[in-house]
Amino acid sequence: MRPTVPTRLSIKGLQSPIAGPCTLDLQAGECVAIMGASGAGKSVLLRLIADLDPGSGQVLLNGRPRSQFSGPAWRQQVMYLAAEPAWWADSVMAHFLPDTRSELLQLGEQLGLRSGFIDIPVAQLSTGERQRLALLRGLLRKPQVLLLDEPTAALDEDSVSAVEQLLRSRQQQGLSLLWVTHSHPQASRVASRCLRLHERQLTPMEAAQ
Repeated sequence: MRPTVPTRLSIKGLQSPIAGPCTLDLQAGECVAIMGASGAGKSVLLRLIADLDPGSGQVLLNGRPRSQFSGPAWRQQVMYLAAEPAWWADSVMAHFLPDTRSELLQLGEQLGLRSGFIDIPVAQLSTGERQRLALLRGLLRKPQVLLLDEPTAALDEDSVSAVEQLLRSRQQQGLSLLWVTHSHPQASRVASRCLRLHERQLTPMEAAQ
């Protein structure tokens, strides 16, 4: 008998005036892909889960209701990674804890970031470099759930592969992912299930392999 995998994130009747109601259970270490037309509300759904937009319904982390967390504490554990991440300082390291420098350099090399990226002003980094750095910024804060809004949209094929490999390794350590993508091949590679958001509702698509 297979051991029971615990439910990491549970969403029940989550909705706002422009999205939902949506219901979903995400297991520990699982990746679920969310697809749908542009404007269908995929980003809105992720922001609702992260408690960044107002809505109603219930969201639980490891069985604990979101209402029992402060906003910052919830978003530390259930982290939203925007398609266009924000940068508030000129230097890369201003966005990372000082004691993560060594791991950041190691992971940056793994993702194919150019030598010396850590000392290059953020404004001089490419869109793809900033996208990969935003992912590392999230991972190094060690959330339990990452809400990924097209995290590889600006990347070349090799960089996409490196990101997928890194996230797969973190899944093996228990990280759970909700991954918005417009790529059916990517959804098939990364996800155990694929859901379509259409007319405010999540419906199952053909199972990812």
